[in-house]
Amino acid sequence: MPGKGQVRVVVYQAAYDDEQLAAVRAAYHQVSERLAKVPGMLGNELLRSPADPTALAVMSRWESMEAFLAWEAGAEHRQDTAPLRPFRDTRTPVPFAVYEVDAAY
Repeated sequence: MPGKGQVRVVVYQAAYDDEQLAAVRAAYHQVSERLAKVPGMLGNELLRSPADPTALAVMSRWESMEAFLAWEAGAEHRQDTAPLRPFRDTRTPVPFAVYEVDAAY
């Protein structure tokens, strides 16, 4: 089954005006360039809620939970994601969520 065993990580971000939105987009591109070199990283997307334009999320795709956990435990993890950290959405009870793909088409 395609995608089975893969992982999706959703990190919640926020931008309250056009200047912050531009800063989030710039930080997203900077982080994405760094993460493109990480083993097991399949890609990511910057998402924006149509219901609440201040709510954004970065959804990354990983080949496995092991690949994600190895990167997260590594020394580069905090440095890789530092540009986005100031834009964390503090309205959410947790800063991110991890999901394993159970089924996909």
